[in-house]
Amino acid sequence: MTFVLSDLDGVLVDSQASIMRAWRWWGARNGVAREAIDAVQHGRPSGEIIAALAPAVDAAAESRAIDLRQAGDTDGVVALPGAAEVLDAFGPDRVAVVTSCTVPLATARLRAAGLAAPPVLVTPERLGRGKPDPEGYLLAASELGADPADCVVLEDAPAGVEAGRAAGMHVVGVLTTHAPEELAAADERVASVAEWLQARRAARSGSR
Repeated sequence: MTFVLSDLDGVLVDSQASIMRAWRWWGARNGVAREAIDAVQHGRPSGEIIAALAPAVDAAAESRAIDLRQAGDTDGVVALPGAAEVLDAFGPDRVAVVTSCTVPLATARLRAAGLAAPPVLVTPERLGRGKPDPEGYLLAASELGADPADCVVLEDAPAGVEAGRAAGMHVVGVLTTHAPEELAAADERVASVAEWLQARRAARSGSR
């Protein structure tokens, strides 16, 4: 039996415009050059990114501010191809979302995209270490009652791919936000979740 553990941004939802508006707002407020903001690789908790860009600020407070800004700005946040289908195909007992978004931000984006949040939602509030550490994916597997070897991770960022591999799971790199060579560590790479689902269905049909 296969279980699906999916990242949120760049895999199930397209939130890139909202992300960049919020981070550019934060950068202007804190004197961080726009070039540095635009070069950030997301997929990690916002506090970790803030600490790297502006070590002198209160990373926890600034993280709350930027996350609230993003949660209140869901203009243009939409479901990516295959997102609703993968949630429906595996159902609440075999799917989890593992994201670097906080609970308010994750739920706001899922709601804006018209997607139902699965019962197992792993966010930074529940973890000691974010991606690329495997803690989040291992917690999701445990809560689903799944063996890590039976889990497929859907990820669009290098840190997430590394986390899934470190958890001992099969990792599918979704090429929505990074170039193929940046996700070279993934077990397979696809253009979208829809493409992965289609290939999976074709393989299962061919094996009958």
